[in-house]
Amino acid sequence: MLPPISRWKIAVGGVAVLVVITGVVITLWWAATSGLTGPDLVTARLDALKVGLSLGVGSGGLFALYLTWRRQRAIEAELDNRERTFLHQLRVAEDANTDATERRVTELYSKAVEQLGADKAPVRLGGLYSLERLAQNNAEHRQTVVNVLCAYLRMPYQLPGVPPSDDEDQSRHDEHRERVQEREVRLAAQRILADHVAPRDTGRFWDGTDLDLSGATLVDFDLRACRVGTARFDGATFTGPARFDEATFTGSASFDRAAFTSGVGLAGVTFTGDATFDGATGLGGDVPMSSDVPLAELLGLGNPYALDPVTPGSRGATATGCGSGWASGPTGSRSNST
Repeated sequence: MLPPISRWKIAVGGVAVLVVITGVVITLWWAATSGLTGPDLVTARLDALKVGLSLGVGSGGLFALYLTWRRQRAIEAELDNRERTFLHQLRVAEDANTDATERRVTELYSKAVEQLGADKAPVRLGGLYSLERLAQNNAEHRQTVVNVLCAYLRMPYQLPGVPPSDDEDQSRHDEHRERVQEREVRLAAQRILADHVAPRDTGRFWDGTDLDLSGATLVDFDLRACRVGTARFDGATFTGPARFDEATFTGSASFDRAAFTSGVGLAGVTFTGDATFDGATGLGGDVPMSSDVPLAELLGLGNPYALDPVTPGSRGATATGCGSGWASGPTGSRSNST
């Protein structure tokens, strides 16, 4: 920004212009008219006055133009400063809003996680749904919330079992009731995960979600028609039917040493990455399951091109009913679909 012109500088400039004009007029008045007489002398001196006046008017115009230029520059500089100040204020406001949002998210997250450690099942349920709402409204925190839910499901848990008889101690009844309530909390956590990895509801779908449920105890686990990124179920125990029908795993999927106690549904499942079932039980057969084992070998069909579906007693009869994709029963049965 140009510094302001002080009054004494303007006064000095004006005096300097007057001195120059006066010198020019005197020079033209005397030196340029020497030797002239009569009308020629008058004409020459009038021309000298005209030149002096023209110089004065021109100098004043230049000075006025200079002042106008400086004023324009000052206005532009002021507008530029105002714009910079406005943009700075906007950035400060945005930073303050972001900081407030992050503090609010952190506060809600901390309270919800604290609720998950409560003794009362309704409080834990409230923590689950608080985390769900936080993740739904803040996409950048969704995987973090999913990780918390998966960690909760990975915590040790013992199923309620058979209800105690009426003549048993009250402590036994209380313990059984707590296990039943905890099962409901875990079922709610599973439903939250399943609801948000199902692409059928685009408004609630959390795309690219990874699941790590290694070692978890999962009850009636249902991921039908869901789409998951990387999934780890190593060492997990699936109590009740486990359904993965029409599910898509866009990353690797690991079911090593998983225990399926009541069968597993794999009809139409898609593994776009590596899928391993090494050491998994309850799938059927003694062959370690992996994505590299041919389906015919898993089903015990041998060479599928050598099957004779007409001849009674041929091995082709063992494939009947396997197209449903449901594998159940203890180890030793040969029912599975990939």
